[in-house]
Amino acid sequence: MNWQGAVERTVAALGYELVDCERSAGGLLRVYIDKLAGDPAGEFITVDDCEKVTRQLQHVLEVEACAYERLEVSSPGLDRPLKKPADFARFAGEQIELTLKLPFQGRKKYRGELQALGERWRVVLADSDGKTGGKSESKVLGKNTGEPRPAQALDFSFDEVREARLVAVVDFKGRRFAAPENSPQGKGQPTMAGSGDEVDGGRIQ
Repeated sequence: MNWQGAVERTVAALGYELVDCERSAGGLLRVYIDKLAGDPAGEFITVDDCEKVTRQLQHVLEVEACAYERLEVSSPGLDRPLKKPADFARFAGEQIELTLKLPFQGRKKYRGELQALGERWRVVLADSDGKTGGKSESKVLGKNTGEPRPAQALDFSFDEVREARLVAVVDFKGRRFAAPENSPQGKGQPTMAGSGDEVDGGRIQ
């Protein structure tokens, strides 16, 4: 079994979702995990969750002879990446930042509310005030779906996506604010308790 398969099966067997995993220079193996949709144990990954996965991964990777020098297990953060179609389905209705593989009308990056559209997807674009909708004409990528199009909307397929992430949202005493694009929260440095916990585990000899 290769290291990707070992990580994926281990995380799934423990009842978590594998968001992403990557190897970096110096033998660092970084693993991002999330709770399954509707998990009764809560919405956010905790330190205990990371420790649990770290211990099991250390054991499995040693048994499978998967070489690495250092292991990090953490949550995906407030700006969680959307890596597969199931992620788009899970987070329909949320605000996302989308980057296309190819530019549409000279633009690759979009931000707005994600909506399901059959086998395709739609982003209802946010205006300068962060609100969706507007008075401009619709911007639509791909075929005409035959359905009504809201103002300032972008239709796309999963194959046209280079990268997509949730817009980081910070909750202050019940009030939710989208983090500005240039803020630390908007750059994948979450501050909400329980959403950015990380456990660093060394290689078992």
